[in-house]
Amino acid sequence: MIGRRDREGPLMRNNNPNSLRKSRVLTAVAIGFLIGCVFAFLYPNGFFVSDSVAANRRLSHAGSITQENSAGCESSDRVNLLKSEYVAVSEKNAELKKQVRELTERLRLAEQGKDQAQKQFLTLGKQVKAGPFGTVKGLRTNPTVVPDESVNSRLGKILEKVAVNRELIVGLANANVKEMLEVWFTNIKRVGITNYLVVALDDEIVKFCESNQVPVYKRDPEDSVDAIGRIGSNHAVSGLKFRILREFLQLGYSVLLSDVDIVYLQNPFDHLYRDSDVESMSDGHNNMTAYGYNDVFDEPAMGWARFAHTMRIWVYNSGFFYIRPTIPSIELLDRVATRLSKEKAWDQAVFNEELFYPSHPGYDGLHASRRTMDMYLFMNSKVLFKTVRNDANLSKLKPVIIHVNYHPDKLPRMKAIVQYYVDGKQDALKPFPDGSN
Repeated sequence: MIGRRDREGPLMRNNNPNSLRKSRVLTAVAIGFLIGCVFAFLYPNGFFVSDSVAANRRLSHAGSITQENSAGCESSDRVNLLKSEYVAVSEKNAELKKQVRELTERLRLAEQGKDQAQKQFLTLGKQVKAGPFGTVKGLRTNPTVVPDESVNSRLGKILEKVAVNRELIVGLANANVKEMLEVWFTNIKRVGITNYLVVALDDEIVKFCESNQVPVYKRDPEDSVDAIGRIGSNHAVSGLKFRILREFLQLGYSVLLSDVDIVYLQNPFDHLYRDSDVESMSDGHNNMTAYGYNDVFDEPAMGWARFAHTMRIWVYNSGFFYIRPTIPSIELLDRVATRLSKEKAWDQAVFNEELFYPSHPGYDGLHASRRTMDMYLFMNSKVLFKTVRNDANLSKLKPVIIHVNYHPDKLPRMKAIVQYYVDGKQDALKPFPDGSN
């Protein structure tokens, strides 16, 4: 190989090898450029385009099928997973909503002050075990409704000014009872009661109350109510209260409903228990009739079974009762108002039937709790004129109110009661008989 290099060396040196190499490179580049131009002209889309595109399409199609099969399996698993997660989240959300409702209700009750309804609601909010024998005591105080200001905003503004601790005395009156109404509100003022309101059934009573600085409210016109309010009898007017009181309760206020044939001697709000839906005075005239007793019915023809035991109580007076803003209370008003609109019945009879009748086939009773007021503090006129005034010890008692419900000569008896208990005139009650002439 050394000898070969020696033989070629002089020739290459003589022909200038650098220039020869450059010329060869340039020739090859020129030939390649020309060939490239020819092929570019003949095959503008590439020489192997058909096969490569077809191959790519086949590969792409096969890949898409594989991806679809894989995606289908994966999508089904994903849907099932999402469904299970949705169910779990929905259940959790429902539980949280329930807790929010319970906490909201507890907060509302806590803001209402010292009300027995708090205790009952908190107790009923969870299941508890019964305590030892003789220590178990149920609660009968239903929680109050959430106030609904949209019911009657005008009345709501009046009640905000008049009510004390969201309770007030309410009396209905038309021009027929103007003189009794004056005795009524005069003694309310004298006792120092400020939370009272007259629902005027005509314009004359509105003017009369305003001239005597008595809080008054007249409902918006309603033909069915206004006709009774203007010319109705005492019983007809008394029946209106069950419709009118509903708005007071919906607004969240407790009402001490009062007829105007009542003389106030003390503040009744100092003597209420507030542990029941309805707290009413009784038409009873002694402990048995006012608070109930076992009445034995005798039927000799039955022989050994001749004696049948019954429970009796004299009715609540629908002219003086304290009613709390609860669902059972509002249901009571609705029931009584509905029946009075369809039946020719006495409102007091219907009031007591709805309060006391138990559930039985074909009838669902009202689940309202009730309390009978102290018959000597919240006294009817039968107790006063037949018993109290003739008893040296009982005559020393000072009632909270006296309702002249048993006697038709109401106004003179009301004035005599004021003379006896307020002015100290000891013989003021003597001219009147026990009953009526």
